[in-house]
Amino acid sequence: MTTIVNSAAPNNDSNGFGFLFGIIILIGLILVFVFFGLPALKNMGAIQLNIPTPQIIVPDKIDVSVKQSK
Repeated sequence: MTTIVNSAAPNNDSNGFGFLFGIIILIGLILVFVFFGLPALKNMGAIQLNIPTPQIIVPDKIDVSVKQSK
């Protein structure tokens, strides 16, 4: 004998509302990044390091004559 099980259709079908809501949020985040993020990144520029150079004093003349005593 064959057993037939009749089950009701699921009631949690949202007709794609969650997907549509997610797409709208994603588009909003992309627009915020384009209008605020890209100009901020553009204005940052390169990082400038201000490291002072060491000052080395070099004499004009150097006496290299070697005098040996006998």
